[in-house]
Amino acid sequence: MPQSLADADSVVVIGLGRFGRSLALELMKSGIEVLGIDAREEVVQALDGHLTHVVRADSTKDEALRQLGVPEYDRAVVGIGSHLESSILTTSLLLRYGGIEVWAKAISDEHGQILDQLGVPHVVYPEHDMGKRVAHLVRGSVQDYVEFEDGFAMVKTTPPARYVGTPIAQTDIRSRHRVTVVARRPQGRSWSYASNDTCLEADDTIIVAGQVKDAEAFSRMR
Repeated sequence: MPQSLADADSVVVIGLGRFGRSLALELMKSGIEVLGIDAREEVVQALDGHLTHVVRADSTKDEALRQLGVPEYDRAVVGIGSHLESSILTTSLLLRYGGIEVWAKAISDEHGQILDQLGVPHVVYPEHDMGKRVAHLVRGSVQDYVEFEDGFAMVKTTPPARYVGTPIAQTDIRSRHRVTVVARRPQGRSWSYASNDTCLEADDTIIVAGQVKDAEAFSRMR
């Protein structure tokens, strides 16, 4: 494996199931070089030509990872979920190398706790997080939803009728509803930042930021 691959714009993704594959392909789209590793030959063949490098290897073996130059990487993602032992062993090796910022997928609270105890800086719960996101979308008033720490979220929705046609500075959106209109997209046009002078229109799509309960309550207004 060329040593030049392991630079600031490269990531190793270990475990190329649905989560790992999707993540690796998205990184490639954004210009990041990706070394993909999986133990299944059919998976490796399917991704051949789609990633910078994709190889079949046993990621629980130190020798295999070293032969691929994995210790030289700055960032690694462990997408192994269904095989708990493989996830833990692979993650332990990456942490042992030092200098690698590790993201690891957890499929349960217990799995996540083990990864936390190992010292993984970024434990990801894709199924859990997606379930929460879809639950907010199913309620009907939110078009998209991203939640951050401490219950803070950004929500894509439409403006309530009472705030259409009035400059934001002249409304009580922030004081009464405790949310901030961050951006707007008029129908058929591109996104732009919202300012105090912005007048919302009925067919706008907007992004508001605030505590989850406040942002969702605002999105339910009509």
